[in-house]
Amino acid sequence: MVLSAPKVLTGAGEWIPDGAVRVRDGLIAAVGDRASVIADAPGSVARFGFPRCTILPGLIDAHVHLAFDTGPEAQATAANTPDAVLGMRMAGRARRLLAAGVTTVRDLGDRDGLAIRLRDEIAEGTVAGPRIVAAGTPITITGGHCWQLGGEADGEVALRRAVRRLVRDGADLVKVMVTGGGITPDGPPPWRTQFTERELAVVVAEAARFGCPVAAHAHGVEGIELAVRAGVHSVEHASWLTEAGGRDLRLDVVADLAARGLWVCPTVSARWRSSRERLGAAEFEAYLDRLRTMRAHGVRMIAGTDAGVLGAPFESFVDGLEGFREAGFPVQEIIEMATARAAEALGIGDSTGRIATGMAADLLVVEGDPLAEISDLREVRMVIAAGRAYRPDPQADHDGVMPL
Repeated sequence: MVLSAPKVLTGAGEWIPDGAVRVRDGLIAAVGDRASVIADAPGSVARFGFPRCTILPGLIDAHVHLAFDTGPEAQATAANTPDAVLGMRMAGRARRLLAAGVTTVRDLGDRDGLAIRLRDEIAEGTVAGPRIVAAGTPITITGGHCWQLGGEADGEVALRRAVRRLVRDGADLVKVMVTGGGITPDGPPPWRTQFTERELAVVVAEAARFGCPVAAHAHGVEGIELAVRAGVHSVEHASWLTEAGGRDLRLDVVADLAARGLWVCPTVSARWRSSRERLGAAEFEAYLDRLRTMRAHGVRMIAGTDAGVLGAPFESFVDGLEGFREAGFPVQEIIEMATARAAEALGIGDSTGRIATGMAADLLVVEGDPLAEISDLREVRMVIAAGRAYRPDPQADHDGVMPL
């Protein structure tokens, strides 16, 4: 098939006016000016013209939980729902992401490998959905954050065993709960560190033996610092919480994050809108300023919403991007955080995140120009995921997308 539009954003702020993209066998076969691409395509190839639209790489949500239902007891519900039922619900949530233009997600916490199973079903083409980079069950301490998902491990021997189980089960990466969190009843508070630096280093080293990066859930300042020193691949949330209930953006740790080239996913979601009222104007501005400060110090940030937890619906990815815009990030940079930069962080930058010949055909067509107005990313007209084309259809009985 050939798709054409007045603007094709290929990546890194580059775009082609009156451009076109040819898709063949799941890959991008050609990209360039419309006349040339169409002229070189066989006459039998389907053609889709999108006036007043922009074609860009498919979006990447770098932090989701497909097993969670966005409810107040999402963790317990996921733990107690039968596998078959939860698997079907996860597939539905994946389709909602796809309908929003998201063609890749990084799932950072399921139970019993259900996201890994769904990853394989989508890759085989038996289920519609975005590409999934799956962490499997997150590692935590006994009674720790998200313990109900089944990843409890205490001590170095148990931690090595937990990593090896994840590798055995096919996980693409390892997720470790460095600190407590906000969705585990009677669990450690978000600021409290759950593992020692030595234990975290064991997780990182064991994962590295099998080529797996480590994503560190870390809200507290101490947890962030220990995760960085242990050599994790990415820090999730990075809330900079203190035991006293405040925030302490440690510039020495920020500098270390930047110097090591680690990734930070601050999980900006639709919740930022309600935060203004909940936190008050001064604290909300301080929240935005922490994002600005990390950016100013060269920390590599990517877009991810924590979709599945309370206040983070699966269809609201663009709301999270608008949070970065509220903080003053340039639109072009935000789009890169949700495409090429996220793909690099996920270890798949050689196959997706950009529009170039030979890359996976992960494409998004939106009406308008998102470089001028980022909210135009909501105006989805077509989604191509691994070469399979879908149109958003709110009336469809399969969570908002309909294959062509």
